[in-house]
This record gives sequence, structure tokens and C-alpha cells, in this order.
Amino acid sequence: MKTPTSPLAPLAPNDSQLMGRVRDGDVALLGELFERHHQRLFHFFLRLARSRSAAEDLVQEVFVRMLKYRHTFRSESDFVPWMFTLARNAATDLYRARPKELPENPDAPEPQADLPHPIAGLERSEQEAKLRRALAKLHADKREILLMARFSELKYDRIAELLGISEGAVKVRVHRALKELKEAFLADPAPLAPGSAAKEVE
Repeated sequence: MKTPTSPLAPLAPNDSQLMGRVRDGDVALLGELFERHHQRLFHFFLRLARSRSAAEDLVQEVFVRMLKYRHTFRSESDFVPWMFTLARNAATDLYRARPKELPENPDAPEPQADLPHPIAGLERSEQEAKLRRALAKLHADKREILLMARFSELKYDRIAELLGISEGAVKVRVHRALKELKEAFLADPAPLAPGSAAKEVE
């Protein structure tokens, strides 16, 4: 006699499926996408803008734009690159409207926040602050592409699509940005911890 089996629980919809349903009118599901991605966007903006209030405003703006431009989402598209297109546009608009909230001064005080993978293994305190200062010294374009490639973990082909350049150009820009980041990191007079975090910048 066979033991009755329990039906498998339905799989949770992926991001693209959720956004497709938002586009088709089930706008309440935008809350689920917010829960999945708001921290990721916040950390991205925090390192791009170096202002907690600006980062929070930008996260909210991205989700407002998701609702406003939901008709532009195609079901066959990947959600995350589409989200980052909105994120880049929102950041650009804020730079123009409120430039003082997005300082380019590398000596500006850095917000205190946990750094996400792949640098979570860094020594906290001084080593973490040292890396933040090095990131802050990069030009905004270099900082952005590095954040997308290493912190938001977007694939090179997706970054190329977002920036409107070739995948090869993305690789070159990331390599140059990493080199400049490492130079800035090593030039910081603060002492390195044993074992050192310089490897994390490579």
C-alpha cells in the first residue's frame, strides 16, 4: 500500500514574474520586490552617494519609478538589470537636482554601515574605513562600475547593457578602477592589519 504523498508547495515567483504581475496590474506585489531588493539598492546608493539620507531617498525613488514605468518591463527581461537602469537614472537626476547631497569630496565623513559581500571579511573599524576612503577617492564613473561589478555582483554583459558599451570595455574599466582603488587603499597612511585587506581590493 502506497503512502500518500503531500503535494509539493508551489515555488515562489521569481523577480521577473513578480514584476510582470505588477506590470499587469497587481501593484501590491511591488512590496515583495521592495523586501527582496531595498537593502541591496541602499548599499549601492550609500557607496555611490556617501549620504544616508540621499541613499534612502534614492531607494524610494527607484520603487516609485518601477510603478510609474512598469509598462516598460518585458516579461522575458531580467529584473535586476532593469532595476539598476532605473537606479542609475534616479541617481543621475538627483545629482542634477541636489548636488550638495552627493559630495565628491573624498575627505567627507563616511556613513557607518556594514559592507556587503565580497568585502565582508575585512577587518572592521580602521580597515573598513580605509577601504571606504579609497572608494571615495575614485571618480564617480569608476566608483559606479566597480560597485556594479563587485558589490552588486552584476555580470559584465549586464553592465555593458546598462552602460551602452561593449563587454570588453566593461572589463577594461573594471580592471582600471580596481587598480586605482588598490593604489588609493595602499596610499592611505592608516596601518594595514596583519594578513591584509589589500588582497580584498584585487
